[in-house]
Formats: sequence, structure tokens, C-alpha cells
Amino acid sequence: MAFDVDHQMAVFKRGAEELLVESELVTKLTRGAPLKIKEGFDPTRPDLHLGHTVQFNKLRQLQDLGHHIVFLIGDFTGMIGDPTGRNAARPPLSADEIVHNAKTYADQVFLILDRDKTEVAFNSKWLMALGADGMVKLAAKYTVARMLEREDFAKRYASEQPIAIHEFLYPLAQGYDSVALKADVELGGTDQKFNLLVGRELQRHFGQEPQCILTLPLLEGLDGVNKMSKSLDNYVGITESPAEMFGKLMSISDTLMWRYYELLSFRSIEEIARLRAECNGGRNPRDAKVMLAQEIVARFHSHEAAEHALIEFDARFRQGALPDNMPEITLHGAGAGLAVSQLAKQAGIVDSTSEALRLIAQRGLKVDGDVVVDKTMTIAPGRTVVVQAGKRKFARVTVR
Repeated sequence: MAFDVDHQMAVFKRGAEELLVESELVTKLTRGAPLKIKEGFDPTRPDLHLGHTVQFNKLRQLQDLGHHIVFLIGDFTGMIGDPTGRNAARPPLSADEIVHNAKTYADQVFLILDRDKTEVAFNSKWLMALGADGMVKLAAKYTVARMLEREDFAKRYASEQPIAIHEFLYPLAQGYDSVALKADVELGGTDQKFNLLVGRELQRHFGQEPQCILTLPLLEGLDGVNKMSKSLDNYVGITESPAEMFGKLMSISDTLMWRYYELLSFRSIEEIARLRAECNGGRNPRDAKVMLAQEIVARFHSHEAAEHALIEFDARFRQGALPDNMPEITLHGAGAGLAVSQLAKQAGIVDSTSEALRLIAQRGLKVDGDVVVDKTMTIAPGRTVVVQAGKRKFARVTVR
């Protein structure tokens, strides 16, 4: 097999933060054989958002180039708990949590990767087989001083916060995964760089050619400032409804849209460049945003769902129509009724009454289409109202 090395390198580097070592990757590609490319995921949560899929997308791009992708589920390392970026030890997962989350991960990742061309591996296979003596020998290949070069460990050590011994084992275990798999390339987020470098060092110790590492950026959330996070409510969940997903993607800025194209779209680099040039030349950026939103919705739902989401979006935001799938909720008030801030919270369209009050101050909360201006407003028993928070969250609420 012969590879177009220049094209391959362009795809590898698309949207990437760092590639180490570029010359080594060129050498590997020049040999013409498919590379074994691994990425490990500890099943720490059952639900994923688009920020998590940046790395899945890159794996799919490389899979389409003809490389062998290993989707590694860290069922062993998940029981240690990755301390990356934390100021305290990460609570380890139970065996039942790992099994449940691992199944969910596999279901979700195959919305992106080709199931028939992906190797799924579990690192308990070789890490359990190491045994206590093997783990001690592995630990002997790294020093405490080298471990303390890792930024989060260094900060905790400097501030006299505890670091448990088992936390030092995590980078070693992840690095040994690369040895066991004989990986040519390993992917990870920018926060994983230290662990990926450990993999290179351990491969050298075991007489293997060291893997190249490719780090990918953390995707900005809908606000365009902070990384995508559920806790910041700036995320797009991949299991959200088509309408919700579409509406959130249409809310991003024109500038952020191109970042999402780079990291989330499967369109070619050349196609995205042409589309961007058209927008710079006068084409409405909304057209490009619709194309992106439909591509993402179709990936996680269907093309039909993407078309319906566009129709519903246009009806709701251009013609003032209400969403078809608005939740119907019955709440119980006391005496004169239910305060609108409490109603919004109990209806689930805001996370707290304080958030509802902030929306009222910003003229972002509506009842039956009218902006709420009085934070003491109550909804009397017997009334049914449509309450709306921001542009996308609706509920039809009956107060009893």
C-alpha cells in the first residue's frame, strides 16, 4: 500500500494542537503500511457531549485514511482514577459502573467510528495479567522526580495537598497500554500530554519504536469562551433531541462556527475552505451554520431528523411557532399560586430560582409569549401557561 504522505500529514494535523514527533510520523507513513492508532477512554461518565467527540472525529478521519483504530476502554485504569487536571484524587469507579459506562461509550462511539473496522480493547486484559510483581517492575522504570514534572502533581505537591501513591500508577498504566498494543500513534487531549509521553518512554524501555503522539484541543462551549461542560451549561449533548441539538448549534457565533467546522465536521479541508471563502465574499454565514447543524444532527440521529429540525427551527424562530415536543407538566401551587421563578425551576427549564431571576432581569423569561418584568409574578391555580427560558427551552405548565 502506498500513502500520499503530504495528504496524510494534512489530515493528521487538521485541528490538532501538537504532533510529536512529526519527522517520525513521516517515516512511519513512508513505509506504506497502515498504522496502529490507539486512544484510551476511561468510562467515567455514561453521557457524552460534542466536546468529547473531537477525539472520536479525528479517529474516524484517520480510519478513513486506511489506518487501524484501537478504541481502548480503560476498565482497569478507570478503577485507579485519572488525576489529570484535578486538585485531588479522582474517586475510582466500581466494577458495575465501569461495565455500564463502557457499554454506553461503545454505543455512542459507533455513531462516529466504523464498527466493522474498529478494534475494541479493554486494558484489564494485560494490566491484570501484570500482577503485583509486574506492576512493581513497571514502577521501577519511572522516578518520583519525573512524575512531579506533571503540572497537576507539581501544583498539589507545592501546595502541600496529598498525592496518593496509586495516582502515580495511572500514567504508568496508560503508558503500558501502548506497549501492550505496540501502538504507532496515540491520541489524547492536551491535558493528556504527560501520560502520552510516558507511553513513548516505556516503549523505548521495552525495545519498541516509540509512538508518535497527537494532542487535540478542548472544544469551546456555546459561549465561545470556556471549554464545553455540562456544569457551565454550554454543551451540546449527543443524545439530546434533534431540535435541541440543532437550536444550540444555530446559537453559536459566526466566528465559533468555523472552529466547530474544523473540529467536528467530516467535510474535507478544501470544502470548508471554499465555504468560508464564500461567506467572506458575501454569502450569508447562516447558510454555513445550517449545514453544520444538519450534519451534526444527522450523525447522531438521521438525515430526516435533521431536515425536520431545520423546519421546526425556522417555524419557531422566524414565525414564532412553539416546538412540537414541548413537555407538559403539572405543578402544585399553594394559596395564591406559584411564583414564576419557582415555576420555571420546577418545570426544568432553569436549574435554579436564582437563574430564573437573572433571566427576568435580562428580559429572557417569558410566559405565554410575554416578557416577565416582575420577579414577584405568580401563576394562579387553575392556569395553564407556556413558560420559555431563553430561545430554546419551553414547557407547558398547569398549576393545580
